Amino acid sequence: MNEYWDKRFQTEGRIWGDSPSQTAEYALELFHKNNIKKILVPGSGYGRNTKLFSTAGFDVTGIEISSVACSIAEEFDPLSRFYNASVLDKSFDSERYDAIYCFNTLHLFREKERRLFIRQCTQRLREKGLLFFTVFSEEDSSYGKGKEVEKNTFESKPGRPAHYFTEDDLYNHFKGMEIIEIGTTEDPEDHGEGPHIHMLRHIYARNGMTERQAENQV
Repeated sequence: MNEYWDKRFQTEGRIWGDSPSQTAEYALELFHKNNIKKILVPGSGYGRNTKLFSTAGFDVTGIEISSVACSIAEEFDPLSRFYNASVLDKSFDSERYDAIYCFNTLHLFREKERRLFIRQCTQRLREKGLLFFTVFSEEDSSYGKGKEVEKNTFESKPGRPAHYFTEDDLYNHFKGMEIIEIGTTEDPEDHGEGPHIHMLRHIYARNGMTERQAENQV
C-alpha cells in the first residue's frame, strides 16, 4: 500500500488541497469542549487535517505510511510531529493520547486489519479518551465499483481496497467503545476528477477501558 500512496503523493502533491475536512472542524469543536490536549492522527497524509489541530494549540502526532506525504507534511505543518510508519505499527512511540482523529483511513483495510487497527488505537488512548473516525458509507456513489474482495469491500484500483460501512457495521467494529454519536456527512472533494461529494459515516466514541485492560487487550 505504501507504494501506491508514495506514487500518488509524488505525482499529485497536496491532492485534496490545503483546507481541512469539515469533519476535522467538527472534531475540533468536540475536542475543545472536552479539554483535549494531545491528539493522534493515524493516516495523517500531508497534514491538511493535523494543521487545523496544531494551529489551534493541540499537541499533534501524525502517522503516515507514505514517506513522500511525510516530507510534504513536515513543511506544510511544522507544528506537528510525523512518523513514517504503518498505522498498524505499534512501535513508533509509546505515548498515550487524549484523543484520536482518523479521516478516511480505516476503510482502506480488509476486515482482519481493520479490527487490529481499532484495537491498537484503543491501546493508545488514555482512559476515557475520545476518538473520531470517518469512513466511506455504503451510500457513497463509488460503492460497488471494482472487484468485491470481501463483503462490501471493493478494489477499484490495484492495491487499494475500500470498505463501505453500514451503520450496523460501524457499531459492530466499535462495540467495545462507549459510542456517543454515529452520523453521516457529505464531504466535498476536488482532486483532479472535478468537484464531487463523498458520503461518509463518522463515529464519535469514548474509551471505556482502563489502561491495564487496554494493555491486556488481544
